[in-house]
Amino acid sequence: MTYDLPPVRGTLTPNKDLSGLTWLRVGGPADWLFQPADVEDLSDFLAALDPSVQVFPMGVGSNLIVRDGGLRAVVIRLGRGFNGIEVGEDTVTVGAAALDAHVARKAADAGIDLTFLRTIPGAIGGAVRMNAGCYGSYTADVFVEAQAVLRDGTVTTLHAEDLNFQYRQSDLPEGAVLTHVTLRGSNAEPDALHARMADQLDKRDATQPTKDRSAGSTFRNPAGFSSTGRDDDVHDLKAWKVIDDAGMRGARRGGAQMSAKHSNFLINTGQATAADLEGLGEDVRKKVYDSSGITLEWEIMRIGDPA
Repeated sequence: MTYDLPPVRGTLTPNKDLSGLTWLRVGGPADWLFQPADVEDLSDFLAALDPSVQVFPMGVGSNLIVRDGGLRAVVIRLGRGFNGIEVGEDTVTVGAAALDAHVARKAADAGIDLTFLRTIPGAIGGAVRMNAGCYGSYTADVFVEAQAVLRDGTVTTLHAEDLNFQYRQSDLPEGAVLTHVTLRGSNAEPDALHARMADQLDKRDATQPTKDRSAGSTFRNPAGFSSTGRDDDVHDLKAWKVIDDAGMRGARRGGAQMSAKHSNFLINTGQATAADLEGLGEDVRKKVYDSSGITLEWEIMRIGDPA
């Protein structure tokens, strides 16, 4: 698609192949990729951009399938200048591009408990957008406020009531780009926090295909039954359990597979297309519905056009 773009101080790349920017390594090109220099550059760009042009804010691609035909939009991806971490007494203010794991470690160094973020793939902007969580904790539980640039270029501050956090989702305005986030955690001894994160990593590596090419959990747990990590956790309505019950652990389509190690992880075995991955996911949804009457909802975002 051809359209005029405003001048920028950052980087504009036409016809950018997005497959290399996603954890699943699939997908076609975006019309443009914009990497802003700073908040002012982003604000000026969006204010001057034709309102009819679609924009898609993209994080590190950890929870994303870009379809093989690519995306008719300007993809906005934050980089350097948007990944800083500033620590307060019980808060951290971070750039939206800061990785969840880095934030958890920096916070722990300062005695602030954001340990649940340590094993969540992705960046903080995506964690807010998806209200990411694990071990019974969610981003909403520690969220204070966020700075965002709206589609018309307005720079604004968003509070929890603006985002209406729910299980694995928030009401972030369409086209808005989160730039900075402030989180608050309880205080604890740094050594204890780092020990807890080490234990979480050991449990994750023992149960999830962390060495395979995946995008984290594929489907939301039915009815919001999130994993707590506790010994008394109930698994009957977890996505992996209903997938197992439907006989879809290890199922394949082309180069895509539901992991044999954790059946709610969709993996690219090496040569998968986006169509393979999304098609296998839909196969799983159908089998689960036929088996249990439960309709699984995608947790992985799928965007763009088919080939």
